[in-house]
Amino acid sequence: MYLITKYFTLCTASLIFSMGVTYANEQVSNELTFGLYQSDKATEMHRKFKPLVDYLSEKVTRLSKSPTEFKLKIFKSYQGANDALVTGEVDFVRFGPASYILAKNKQPNIQLLAMEEKKGKTRFKGLIVVSRTSPIQTLSDLKGRSFAFGNINSTIGRYLAQSELIKVGVTSSSLSKLAFLGRHDKVFKAVELGDYDAGSLKESTFKKMNKKDELRVLHSFENVTKPWIASSKLPPKMFKALSTALIELSDPSILKKYKVSGFVAVNDNDYQYVREGIQKAKLF
Repeated sequence: MYLITKYFTLCTASLIFSMGVTYANEQVSNELTFGLYQSDKATEMHRKFKPLVDYLSEKVTRLSKSPTEFKLKIFKSYQGANDALVTGEVDFVRFGPASYILAKNKQPNIQLLAMEEKKGKTRFKGLIVVSRTSPIQTLSDLKGRSFAFGNINSTIGRYLAQSELIKVGVTSSSLSKLAFLGRHDKVFKAVELGDYDAGSLKESTFKKMNKKDELRVLHSFENVTKPWIASSKLPPKMFKALSTALIELSDPSILKKYKVSGFVAVNDNDYQYVREGIQKAKLF
């Protein structure tokens, strides 16, 4: 009787333990942190990215066969978000091309998940603009003039614009003054008000703000669409699921919030054009 009771007790304990382990495993979920640099009020950014986060939570959970939750972490500066990617404080980010290249220089093992596509293309325009009535007709005419750049870490607002200026011999020392104004809309207003003779901004901002033809395009140049990038610490299983989830995203109600038509596969060579532009900009 004693042996039977002991056997029953051991079996029961084993069953309870097994059930407990199974239950615990079922409850454990992955948490991935999505890093962004702040381009709007934090509340607005949470609202804007919530549909994407909800989609990724469901899709990645299904693809990885592991419960996965996502949270946003918003950084006030390009540098803060860049550092967080490099150190692995965040699991993945949406960056401009220049920010990707700068992060890659610091941490070679960061991984490209996907790149944005706009109406079937992965290139779009950056612009250098002047007042409609300005006598400036070519980039070379900017010598001795003033210039407004965007954010100091911006692909269009700084690096590629400076690369274009270098090509015609315009350098920082040949300008009468220059400033980094932080945002494309601020650059537009500064040139419109006559505070600066020229400025660099993205084409979409120009089209949105130039309703009365106050400014005209002096020069245009190509840029590459944004990469989505994973930390070097993201496990391969989660990397594959997240990359696939982005590339398979087709819901227009989500995509239009980011002004893209979809995502496509990507590799580092897709950003070589920008990398070369950053190198040229060092001469500015």
